[in-house]
Amino acid sequence: MNYIDLLTSRDFLISVLAAISAGAVVFTFGTSFLTKTEMRTRIKRVALERDKLRAEEMARLRGGGAADARGTMRRPAETKTYMKNIVERFDLKKAFQDHATVDKLAMSGFRGQGHLTTFLFLRFVTPLIIFVLVTGYLFLAPGGRPAYLNVVYGFGAGLLGSYLPVVLLKNSTVKRQKSIKRAWPDCLDLMLLCVESGMSVEHAIKRVAKEIGGQSAELAEELTLTNAELSFLEDRSRAYENLGRRTGLDSVRAVMSALIQADRYGTSVGQALRVMAEESREARMMEAEKKAASLPPKMTVPLILFFLPVLFIVIIAPALIKVFAIQGNPIG
Repeated sequence: MNYIDLLTSRDFLISVLAAISAGAVVFTFGTSFLTKTEMRTRIKRVALERDKLRAEEMARLRGGGAADARGTMRRPAETKTYMKNIVERFDLKKAFQDHATVDKLAMSGFRGQGHLTTFLFLRFVTPLIIFVLVTGYLFLAPGGRPAYLNVVYGFGAGLLGSYLPVVLLKNSTVKRQKSIKRAWPDCLDLMLLCVESGMSVEHAIKRVAKEIGGQSAELAEELTLTNAELSFLEDRSRAYENLGRRTGLDSVRAVMSALIQADRYGTSVGQALRVMAEESREARMMEAEKKAASLPPKMTVPLILFFLPVLFIVIIAPALIKVFAIQGNPIG
C-alpha cells in the first residue's frame, strides 16, 4: 500500500485523532498526580530567587551594582544557545516585544530573561512550522487543488498559528489568576489574624505563604517573593506594587494600595486588612451568586435536548406499547 494513501486515508486519520484524544485524557488525569512535584519545584525556584535578590541588594548597597529600576528580581533562566542567537540575529525583541510582554510573562509565573527569549523564539518559529506542516500535508493529500491554493492555505494556517504562543500564555495566566483569586480571601483572613496577634507584616506574609501553599501554590510563591522583597528592598511600597503587578488582579492591587497607604501615613494595618478582607469575602459571595443565577439559562438547552426526550419516552412508551399490542391482537 502506498504510504501517501495510508497517511491520507480516513481510517488512519481517525486512528491518529483517537490516539491524540486518549493521550490528552491520560495527560489530564496524570497532571493531578504531579502537584507535589510542582510544589517542590516552586519552592526551590523561590529560594533561588530570594538568594539572587539578596545578592543584588548587597551589591547595590556596596556600590558594585544597581538594582532593577522597577524593584523586581529577574531570575536567570537557562536558554538554549540557538534560541538566543536567533532572537538576536533577527532582532525579535523589536518585532514581538512591547512594554507589557514582561508583565504578561510574570503573570503566568515566567520570570527571567530566559523565559522571555523562549517566548520570542516560539513567536517566530511556530508559524513557520505550522506553514510547512500544513502545506506539506495539502500537497500530499488527494484533491487536485492548485499548488498556489495549497500555499495560500498553508500561509493562512501559519498566520493563525503565530498567535498560538500568545493564546497558550493567556490560558496559563487565566489559570494562575483563578488559583490566586480563589485563595485570596482566605489569605487575607489569615493575614488579619497574624497581624492582630502581634506579628509584623513580613512575618505575617511569611506565615500565610506557608499555610496557603496547600490551597494555592501560585499564591504561596508570590507571597514568598513579596516577603523577600520586603526584607531586602529599600522601598517597601515597591514590593507591594510588584505583587499587584505580578498577579494582575484588581483585588490584590486594592489590598496592596491599602497597605502602602497604611505604611506611608502610619494608619492601622489591621483595620485596613479587616476592611479589605470583608470586601473580598463579599466579592466572592457575589461571584458565587452570579454563577448560581446563570445556571438555569445554561441548563435550558441540555434540558430540552437530553432530558425532555427521555422523559417523554419513559412516560408515553408504556401507553404506546399497550395500544400497539391491542391493535395487533384485537378482542373477539
